[in-house]
Amino acid sequence: MNIKAIVYTSNTGYTQKYAKMLGDKTGLPVYPLTDCPLPKGSEIIYLGWLMAGSIVDYKKASKLYDIKILIGSCLGTTGSMDASVRKSHKLPDDMPVFTLWGGFDINKLHGIYKLMMKIVGKAIKNKINKQETKTAEDLKIIDMLDHGGSAVDEKYLEPILKLLQ
Repeated sequence: MNIKAIVYTSNTGYTQKYAKMLGDKTGLPVYPLTDCPLPKGSEIIYLGWLMAGSIVDYKKASKLYDIKILIGSCLGTTGSMDASVRKSHKLPDDMPVFTLWGGFDINKLHGIYKLMMKIVGKAIKNKINKQETKTAEDLKIIDMLDHGGSAVDEKYLEPILKLLQ
């Protein structure tokens, strides 16, 4: 791989935090997709936020750049959405895909996204509350939905950093 940069799309800042952390760890430059100066076809790592099992702006980024590693931040535990992302984007098995536990703040959302997450958040909480036993992660998700919060942690980047060695 001849990766030139880390390119991201972030809605509430959690994906941007991961992009900058990864840039600090790898020494690669970090650009928002809207301001990326790389020539078309450059090899990149792309990070986006998850919405309905898909990584936002993946298609747009993939038309501009050669995405070598795809990363999404989500309101679920790290790795919990990997299969969903792979399926929704019809990615080959050899494409590295990672979903990282991001954060949630309803107050940073606007318009349709805010309305959707009010509905989806209730559904997620209902699903968790119906479980006989709840994990610490389940309780953290409920807390994030109720009060906002971040689970962003550089430890979740370790498998990506190993892949880049």
